[in-house]
Amino acid sequence: MEKGKSASQALEISLKKLDLNADRNAKSSHLIPALHSSRVCFERTKPPSLVSLCLGVVGRHLDDITEDLSEIAVNFPADIKISLAAIARRRKLLNDDIIISLADSSWEILDLSRSDVSDFGLAKVAEMCKSLRAVDISKCNKITANGVSELVQHCHSLETLRCGGCPWSESTARRCLGILKPKLNAVEGDSWEELDTMEIGHGAQALRWLVWPKIDKDSLEMLSTECPRIIVNPKPSLFGFRGTEVPKEAFSDIALDDPIVKDIDPKTWSICRYTPKAISQTLLSPSELSIAAKFRLAFEERDTRLASKRAKNARQHQRRAEREWMMTNTRAKAFALASQATKSLHGRS
Repeated sequence: MEKGKSASQALEISLKKLDLNADRNAKSSHLIPALHSSRVCFERTKPPSLVSLCLGVVGRHLDDITEDLSEIAVNFPADIKISLAAIARRRKLLNDDIIISLADSSWEILDLSRSDVSDFGLAKVAEMCKSLRAVDISKCNKITANGVSELVQHCHSLETLRCGGCPWSESTARRCLGILKPKLNAVEGDSWEELDTMEIGHGAQALRWLVWPKIDKDSLEMLSTECPRIIVNPKPSLFGFRGTEVPKEAFSDIALDDPIVKDIDPKTWSICRYTPKAISQTLLSPSELSIAAKFRLAFEERDTRLASKRAKNARQHQRRAEREWMMTNTRAKAFALASQATKSLHGRS
């Protein structure tokens, strides 16, 4: 009897000392990373949407529809147009014709960096998109102070401007300092921080953030002295700058249109170009390479370089021939007019 009591007491003591939470915590600690990793894998393997796939296909064949883009993009929503503009910029196809054809009055950001857009295209877009808040014209060799003047004149809500990045753009930025500095109608305030937008007569009325990574000391000193309201190259901070939160558009490490195309797989719109095989230096030495081999290599390199251009010209000739046939053939013209009438009737209904 005493042995049974002592055994039960020993069992009770051992159960009290047993820590059930330790095992549970260990299991949960192993379980949480597993759940997190499975969630990350699920997010990574999430299938793309139909819209993003369609945008990728259109972006892949964007150079084929450039001539008719103004007619095709008329009924596109604003988010589709700006996505196509972002893809065109990444494919180095963005120029005046494309950006004017895609411009929408509801746009708030405009990324023209590394593009062939000129003052004419920038001025036209500024006239159409007067609600722009952030614009990137860095590394644009065809934009001058005249284009920036048109931008400032039409877009009174412009808060962030990115510039510089190449010698031409650096020179343009220095010439634009007088345009960007706001001019006052009445000088009654004690400081720039107390000014209202209505008191600023000319210049960039709402400009607050200027992203110019390689700004020279003279330009920086002039802006900080004559226009401290414009903050040059703001740094990320949890507390903002003077109580104002710095917008993500003012950080140069993120492309302005990255959030627009984040859901579009670059593989859907990128074009694989043929890269010639690397030739060893021994083969390229004049003593071991014959003149005939040099001519053959030069011909193959030129043929590879011009292959895409020949294909593009062939497609253009084919579209031109189809258009001429549509204009000369009465039956085809009747079908085209009937389809246009049907589209207009559906649009009205």
